[in-house]
Amino acid sequence: MAETRTKMLIIGSGPAGLTAAIYAARAGMEPIVVQGMQPGGQLTITTDVENYPGFRDVIQGPWLMEEMQAQAEHVGTRMVWDQIVDIDLTRRPFRAVGDGGDVYLAETLVIATGAQAKWLGVPGEVELGGKGVSACATCDGFFYRGKKVVVIGGGNTAVEEALYLTNHSEDVTLIHRRDSLRAEKILIDRLHANPRISVLWNKAVETFVGGEGTAGLVGVDLVDTVSGEKSHIATDGAFVAIGHKPSTEIFAGKLPMDAGGYLIVEAGSPKTAVPGVFAAGDVADHIYRQAVTAAGMGCMAALDAERFLAEHGVVGA
Repeated sequence: MAETRTKMLIIGSGPAGLTAAIYAARAGMEPIVVQGMQPGGQLTITTDVENYPGFRDVIQGPWLMEEMQAQAEHVGTRMVWDQIVDIDLTRRPFRAVGDGGDVYLAETLVIATGAQAKWLGVPGEVELGGKGVSACATCDGFFYRGKKVVVIGGGNTAVEEALYLTNHSEDVTLIHRRDSLRAEKILIDRLHANPRISVLWNKAVETFVGGEGTAGLVGVDLVDTVSGEKSHIATDGAFVAIGHKPSTEIFAGKLPMDAGGYLIVEAGSPKTAVPGVFAAGDVADHIYRQAVTAAGMGCMAALDAERFLAEHGVVGA
């Protein structure tokens, strides 16, 4: 079991964590990034990326994260293959324990563990991920211009995704397993007022159906939650919008969270309630959830951590 000291420990290796690492390394903070269960974050399971600034052509998510990691390492970041299973934030240096027993002692901590989309767990969902099935309309809606799309869900996220998709599609269908929506009234009113959106009530998705060979999604098999009647709807794209789950389990009772489990930060900043602990990216952002906003928060976290260390007289910060 090894014990390692660092000026900055970053938990998570998506856009937020790696951007924090780049800035921290360039400031001489010698950061350590614990990569976690999904090195590179959700972009590693995203194929076409067209909305990250700096690239005129479509790029691949995994490639973008490989480049970010290489840049972070080039300027002095140490990448560690580990998973943090316990953490003590009651005093500095903060103490994090990996699943193999290694201990990391850190003067500052950046939490960039992200959030995972909730999925239905039905046949075809995994196989057609990135080939017609998505969990982010603002990420992928552009690829369905002029095509027929469906949104699955009944809360704010689903209604917002359906409304957003009308910017690209004239045929948007919201599929909900109940006979009424859980979304806020103002969103429901906008939904019903939009002629491009239709709603299928009391319908649950049984299967995402792919075309023959390498073809992507062609339709969705449904079952009526009241009568049990089977049906099918043809579609080019399906957006699962049943919420996200932030990866904050090990911080329960140690940092303030909202009702959804997202870490609460100071308005306009990545600062948590514990001085020296910062949260960046989707773990603290349930509104935007974009790679570019996560990267921006990672930058802010590193800059704030550098100031924190300077104020506390840590040499080299």
